[in-house]
Amino acid sequence: MFSKRISQMGRSLSKSASDKAQTTSAAVPPVPSTIVPTSVSAQHSIAAAAEARDHASAFVKSDQMKLVASFIEAKGFIPKDLIAGEVAWFYNNLGIEEQYFRLETIESIARNIFSIYSAKIVAFIKDETTLDINLSRETDSGALFMQSVPNTTAPRSDNCELTIDAKYLDTSNRAKSFRLESYRSQSSVASNSFSTHVNSYFLYRCNFPERRDASGEFSSLEEICDPYFYEHATEQTIACYERIIRRVLKRTGVVIEALDVPASPEKRLVIGFKQGTTRQYFSALSDLYNFYGLVSSRKFVEQFSNGITVMSIYLSRAPGSNAAPLDNSIHQVVKEASLLYCLPTTPFQGHFQRGTLSVQESIYGYIGWIFAQHFLNRLGGEFTSLQSVLNPKNADHNEVLSKLKKRLRTDTFTRAYILEVIQQYPELVKLLYVSFAMVHYINPSQNSLSPSLSYQRMQVTPVLSEQELLDTIRKTVANTQEYMIFESYVTFNKHVLKTNFYQPTKCAISFRMDPKFLPQLEYPTPLFGMFFVVGSEFRGFHLRFRDIARGGIRIVKSRNAEAYSINLRSLFDENYNLANTQQRKNKDIPEGGSKGTILLNPDTQGNPQFAFEKYVDAILDVVVVGAREVQDTIVDLYGQQEILFFGPDEGTADYMDWAALHAKKRGVHSWKAFTTGKSQSMGGIPHDTYGMTTRSVHQYVLGIYEKLRLDEKTITKMQTGGPDGDLGSNEILISSDKTVGIVDGSGVLYDPAGIDRSELSRLATERKMVNHFDCARLSAAGFRVLVDDTNVKLPDGTVVHSGLKFRNEFHLNSLASADLFVPCGGRPEAIDVGNVHTLLHPDGSARFKYI
Repeated sequence: MFSKRISQMGRSLSKSASDKAQTTSAAVPPVPSTIVPTSVSAQHSIAAAAEARDHASAFVKSDQMKLVASFIEAKGFIPKDLIAGEVAWFYNNLGIEEQYFRLETIESIARNIFSIYSAKIVAFIKDETTLDINLSRETDSGALFMQSVPNTTAPRSDNCELTIDAKYLDTSNRAKSFRLESYRSQSSVASNSFSTHVNSYFLYRCNFPERRDASGEFSSLEEICDPYFYEHATEQTIACYERIIRRVLKRTGVVIEALDVPASPEKRLVIGFKQGTTRQYFSALSDLYNFYGLVSSRKFVEQFSNGITVMSIYLSRAPGSNAAPLDNSIHQVVKEASLLYCLPTTPFQGHFQRGTLSVQESIYGYIGWIFAQHFLNRLGGEFTSLQSVLNPKNADHNEVLSKLKKRLRTDTFTRAYILEVIQQYPELVKLLYVSFAMVHYINPSQNSLSPSLSYQRMQVTPVLSEQELLDTIRKTVANTQEYMIFESYVTFNKHVLKTNFYQPTKCAISFRMDPKFLPQLEYPTPLFGMFFVVGSEFRGFHLRFRDIARGGIRIVKSRNAEAYSINLRSLFDENYNLANTQQRKNKDIPEGGSKGTILLNPDTQGNPQFAFEKYVDAILDVVVVGAREVQDTIVDLYGQQEILFFGPDEGTADYMDWAALHAKKRGVHSWKAFTTGKSQSMGGIPHDTYGMTTRSVHQYVLGIYEKLRLDEKTITKMQTGGPDGDLGSNEILISSDKTVGIVDGSGVLYDPAGIDRSELSRLATERKMVNHFDCARLSAAGFRVLVDDTNVKLPDGTVVHSGLKFRNEFHLNSLASADLFVPCGGRPEAIDVGNVHTLLHPDGSARFKYI
């Protein structure tokens, strides 16, 4: 009885499929495609241009359909009189490009048809009106994904686009890239009783022509694209992509164009950017246009051998949606796609997907969360009272206060707790965002016939004064801690002087802040200027103590989650102290002191250059007015011209040439002076080549030798900062002492007999860490312990359980004793009041005579 009902139900489904397969072709309006599928070419008005390129082929789809039907019939899973309808619907209604059928085996195609048919059976048994289709097949050369989508704009929780981003698009590079074609089924799945559409995704590994030019420039698109794309693309598409790619090569960020589609109500969104500069962007864009009630009929992602990615998305209003007119929605998608490029995914993504918060509101909420992590005043009046009682000139008192401040900041408000509280009150985020936007968002009604959708949304939410906001927060939240978190948003809004938040060409989001909100007791020397920057790979600051100031930009890396938490907690204080030190170091030159820091996110430790480029470009967005191909007006509450000067520091020495040339491109008048440490070809003096800092410090060492009449070759030395760094390598090359210990990012190298000088010089010349040291050159008492090592037995019998912990604390280890200690690297606060006693032997004598 059950099998009979299933068979009857299957016949009903199959009849509907057959009817739709016969009527769909005439019903679908002619629309052009980036890559015209041969299987649906009759439906497209511009198909002739693509067909002229096609080569003759022995492949006949109807013959393959018969073979697939025979295979299915032989298995006996689908009633014989239903097979033709199921096969016809799969071939004709999913919009699948013919290349798929050329490449797939009969069995593979049949299996996919079986899977869709079985989904109907499951839906019938569960009495559901939607199908759950979730197919995937992955190989080294490509992948296939098919996933059912309810007839709404809501995303699936197991959205396969996240997998496509993570495994194929985000990892694409010049050596290995994947191109994508995606289609939405032209009708619901084979029955009036189901309202499910199917999205199909086809990924193919690119086969680029050989290319020797690494500059990115090209004369013809054929030189840099996959041959299949070039063979099947229309002339309009080739011209469009060439234009987009050339614009991307001139820009740090994303290029976005919205185009009309001939003879179709659809709009075509074309987006270009450099590979590796954003992540999860493909899936995030789907969330974006779904938020505005749009759906895509087809999507294409093309990779190019010069490192450029171009996406093409065909959009229309979702059936039955109350979306705004298509032109208005597309205009808003274009504006917010640039914002999404900067931060494609945040912890507030769920609110955006559910429609609780817009893209702008969710990203604003994320930035406010970051701001609160660094500047939430969590010390309380008791700390201030204690600070006023203690002696500020007493080093021990200051150290205790510093430790207490860290403990209060860490234990009172953790990152997770702050985020949890903000997530609970999206309505407060909306109110706070409107307060921010009404200051910094230019009213478009002054420049256009109709206001944008985002501006219309702002008119719905009431605009509150600062006091009204605080009163609303107080009435809404549950306790004082929650109030303080949202109060920090009010502080943020109040002290933003200008921002690129609404600029269409940004690659990271920057804010010129008024630093007056910083408590004087914690930061006694007032800052002149402060920039706060957030990108998909990093967060960062730039602080200066004078209008005209100079200092380096430091990239802060973290080996693991624990190190990241420590670095994040101390980031702003480290930046402030470094800039303050630079201010004192610059006392004899016209410029004051400044410093910049870039903290890489835990999962982007391998992208320091992208982070640096975005950091520089984002700051220039709010410093340089105009000089952009596309740039909207910025609300400038500062009202004065600013001139910034950057220099090299940890991890950025190789980027100074790029920064100077980019400043020139952005219209900085004094671009030649924008960075120090440039190469000689640009008229600069590269710090690392000449060892400027190292030689200066080494003069003090030589002064000690001279005054005490010491022979350098007999002096034992302990050094932090290894042969891979600027300072560490130069210290090795210009000295002739007996180095007994080196600590760098890879681990600890130690030899009481003296580390082999020739091997050290080799590493310093090649800029390699101590993990490349030839251990055969160590004495019997020497050893090397790397950060990833565990349970290592040293020559003296000591067992090192954690190489990372051993490396971090080796400068406090009794083995680390020498005549001279030269710190060429390391992290702040490695020595404090709690461990300074370890620098002494038990008899009270110093482990290092000279530091």
